This record gives sequence, C-alpha cells and structure tokens, in this order.
Amino acid sequence: MHMKQSGEDAIKASHRLLAAKRRGDPQIPELSVDQIAQQMSLAVDRVMVEGGLYDRPLAALAIKQAQGDVVEAASLMRATRATLERFGASEPVDPGGMTVQRRISTTHQDVPGGQILGPTYDYTHRLLDFDTPGPEALDDGADDLAPSAEASSDLSLGAHSVTGSDFVEVERDEPDVSGEADQTGAKRRGSSNRAERLRKLANGDEGFLLGVAYSSMRGYGDTHGLIGEIRYGDVMVELTVPELGIVVGVGEIELTECQTLHPFLGSRDKAPEFSRGYGLAFGQAERKAISMAIVDRALRGEEFEEEVKYPVQDEAFVLPHADGVSSSGVVQVLKLPHYVHFQGHLQELEALRTRQQQQNLAPREEMSK
Repeated sequence: MHMKQSGEDAIKASHRLLAAKRRGDPQIPELSVDQIAQQMSLAVDRVMVEGGLYDRPLAALAIKQAQGDVVEAASLMRATRATLERFGASEPVDPGGMTVQRRISTTHQDVPGGQILGPTYDYTHRLLDFDTPGPEALDDGADDLAPSAEASSDLSLGAHSVTGSDFVEVERDEPDVSGEADQTGAKRRGSSNRAERLRKLANGDEGFLLGVAYSSMRGYGDTHGLIGEIRYGDVMVELTVPELGIVVGVGEIELTECQTLHPFLGSRDKAPEFSRGYGLAFGQAERKAISMAIVDRALRGEEFEEEVKYPVQDEAFVLPHADGVSSSGVVQVLKLPHYVHFQGHLQELEALRTRQQQQNLAPREEMSK
C-alpha cells in the first residue's frame, strides 16, 4: 500500500537532498572553509558587507552552506549576527590611518606616496585563463610590488589630500550615531540624515546599488562623478575601556573607502564646486564602495537645492529596496504555499467574468472602463 508522505517527512527528505547536492560528487575532495576564505576572498568580503558582520571564517562557512549563493550567505550572517551579545561600541575607525594595500585617484596623477595599483582586476584582459597561475608562477621580486612602510606612512599622513582643495566641498560633521542600536534591516521611518543613509547603504545589496548608480550615469539622474580617491587596506579598530578610561586597539580589519567628486554648478547660497559622495565597505569591495558613493551623492539632492525627479534620488525608493536580504525574503516567500491567496484571486476573476458575460461586453471594453 502506498502511503502519502507527510509534509514534515517531505521537508526532511528535501534537507537530505540539499545536503547531497551541496556536497556534490563524493569522489571530488570537499571544499574547506579555509580554502573559501583564502581563495574566494572577494565573495567573502561581499557576504561580510551585506551580512553586517566582519568575520571571515563565518562568512566562508556561510558561502559553503549556501552553495555559493552570496545573498543566501548574507542572510545566514545576519541571522548569526542577531544572536551575538553586544558588549560595547568601538570608536569610529579612521581610514586616513590605513595601512594601504591599494590606493589610486582618477582625478589626480600625482598623489602623496604615488599611485599604488595593488591587487586588482582592472588591468587584466578579462578572458578565461585555463592555466591560471599560482604563487609559484610569480617572479621572485613580486614582494617588491607591495607598498613600502614609508609609502604607506606617506599615504596615511596625506589622508584625503586628493579631495581637499578650494574647489571641493568642505567635509561637515555628521550626527554621531555610533552608539545607536543596530539598524540592519530596520524599517525606514521618515527622512534620515546622511549618516543613517550611509549605514543602510553599506549593508545594501551590491547589485541593486550598482544598478541605481548606473541609472544615474546613463541619464536617469543628474550626477555622474569621478573617483577622487579609492583606497583599500588595514585599519585598526579601537574600543574604549570605561573602567580604565583608555582606548585600546582590539584588532585590524580590511576596508575599502571611496570618495567621488561631482561637479555642482552652484545655487543661491553655494558657490560652484565639486560635491562629494562617500562609500565604505568591509574587505576589498571597490565596486560596492563606488556604487555606494554615487548613490550617496544622488540622495543629497535636496541639500544642494536640486530637483528630485529620478529613482536614484528618492530615499523612499532606494533605502528600503537596497536591503538584499529583505528583498530576497519577500520575493522567495512566493515559493511557499499561497493556496488561500490564489483562491481569493480566482473567485474575484470568476465574478468579473460573470459580470462581463451578463453585460455582454468585450474583454477590451471592460478593461477600458
């Protein structure tokens, strides 16, 4: 006798199939978390950024569990983050004191310490290399390509000097929000200040921010921008110990910081100048930081008395929909049973069809009414 499988049994069977699919061919060596953390570092960086948690081993584990789906992995990181005890807040990190691994400016040829290309795909052919070289293929002098301690020091001392001139917007202090409650996934209520917007953009989905930034550059916005400076490297995280009244370093994290410059033609109260956009992300996440900076500047339209008429300028559109974890959840919930919802629509359509037949109207005429 064939017995119908219960819903619980079906879900358990689905879990077993998922585990087998995730593992793949058992004849092939299993991918380790360490391998993912070391050799898929850009994916790990993206998961940390959108998951709002700087922890490389956990991000690598999330990627493995999610079979490489970075949005699902970010969701796993968010869930893990929600379980962690919060015992304090660090001091704001200072990207100006960064130990630089990469630092370029596309607006200035000569910058303090020189342009440092660092590890990047910008100068590759972007063609599949079936003989991708490993470390053994590098020249013996490869270490000489890294920035020297002196260069890194020069860059730190010259922090943001590229974007500091008489024609560049003067940086203004933003409200201190470092001690506020975690805002990851929080619903928007009313207009936010720039610091709050930046925090939400930092956790935003890279693909979404890239798309709306691109829309601004393609004519559905008034701001394009150039990269005044983008830097990637290690920054010290410091924590104040209340009992001792001192600030101590608790470790270093990798950050990418981007400042974009946007021509502003002036207004009644402001002289023509280059206005700023700002992006900051965990790890090496340049595409995310650039997109974030362009969107940040676009959302400052009212500040510069600009007409707000494009999606990228609309805070109520950008901020709620930039959260990839939330967006993914709402879209994927469509895969769960919606029998009652469907029956409601079905009854509505049946009633409309009956009414249409009774009135002996053509479908197109009914729609026009």
